[in-house]
Amino acid sequence: MRADRRQFSLGLTTTLFGLGMSQGAYAQKSDSSAGGSKPTHHYFFKDPTFEMIFLTSLGRAYHCGGNVGKVLYLTRQVEDGNFESAYLAFMQAGDEARQLAEGSASHGHKESARQAYLWAQNFYDSATYFVDGSKDPTRFLATWESLYACWLKAMPLFEPAIEPVKVPYENTELHGFFLRGAGKSKKRPLLILSNGSDGSLLDMWLWGGAGALARGYDCLMFDGPGQGYALWKQKLYFRPDWEKVISPVVDYAVSRSDVDPKRIAIQGISQGGYWVPRAVAFEKRIAAAIADPGVVDVSTSWTASLPPPLLALLNAGRKAEFDGFLAKALSPGAKANLNFRMRPFGFSSYFDTYKAVSEYNLRGVADRITCPLLITAPANETYWPGQSQQLYDLVKSPKMLVHFSESDGADLHCEPKGTGLRDLHVFNWLDQTLR
Repeated sequence: MRADRRQFSLGLTTTLFGLGMSQGAYAQKSDSSAGGSKPTHHYFFKDPTFEMIFLTSLGRAYHCGGNVGKVLYLTRQVEDGNFESAYLAFMQAGDEARQLAEGSASHGHKESARQAYLWAQNFYDSATYFVDGSKDPTRFLATWESLYACWLKAMPLFEPAIEPVKVPYENTELHGFFLRGAGKSKKRPLLILSNGSDGSLLDMWLWGGAGALARGYDCLMFDGPGQGYALWKQKLYFRPDWEKVISPVVDYAVSRSDVDPKRIAIQGISQGGYWVPRAVAFEKRIAAAIADPGVVDVSTSWTASLPPPLLALLNAGRKAEFDGFLAKALSPGAKANLNFRMRPFGFSSYFDTYKAVSEYNLRGVADRITCPLLITAPANETYWPGQSQQLYDLVKSPKMLVHFSESDGADLHCEPKGTGLRDLHVFNWLDQTLR
């Protein structure tokens, strides 16, 4: 979700090609279909990547996932555009929060420890968005492992404790987590949470999980192919036919005696706005779906920054020339970031990755969706501008398009500043749909 590394990589590539866009992920474009206008100011940083990551870090405080004062303090410690300084600042903040968590836990302060572990995850996750542009990109895996370790430490501190689960998937198992919501009903509605291209488990908790549990839903989250544990530890890679991932997840869900099989919903954020509509077009046991935002064609966030001659090589299938040009033209930093962005797809070739991304398209598929679908349309959606409306127009089932404006404080990709308002609209719709 938010200023994903996919755009960070391409932002560097775009700068290299001299197309006039800023280095980094968050290029401020207007999504006129969402009723938005181009932002006329920034809050903390001129560098768009820094601005977006800090806004997200601050927005996580709504569900106790961030320490507001510390985030604001960090805005004064980080040099605008200096990735090394941002990485080190967030890592230090993460280490401090983890020490607070461990100290609280050792003295039996369960809730304090839970919250501090969430803060630590926030800071470590933010650090991962700067490490690729830092002096030592090889620190990424260790940073992710710190993030994941804090999630595991936080799980038993929830009330009730988060339950680790294994979802059978092809010849292996996906790592998942079952969260029990408020209320006394033996069978409750279930919300399955599907992540984006590089979001963390913390994102699943803060962008859906916390709001769902407070309203009496149970939640099932997981790392799918190319995501989190599945990528780094299992070497599983992205696939466009996400129904092949979601159907095993639903199989697991309906095998539980505490799940109401008639009230299973699913939400996808960021690139999950493609994966979830794709999945429910084929998986008919899901009663309602949410795409935040709607994504019809994932490849546009990759190809938009390619200059016409390079795009022509791609379309002509001239792999050697395409790969050769990028290999020679990319700076070391841009190359490292693009290589990272490619890793979840499982290819070493630039050409093969770009071709693979072209398969992530809902045209000819979206009209197969039969369950009710809610699509968010935040103003100033940068990565897939206009595609929420496009998806809405393609879908024939009951549907709703929810606009978020700059004046709401809920604009930008996945509404990073407006988590509460986002939850209000999403769950009001879901309550009525699953009634």
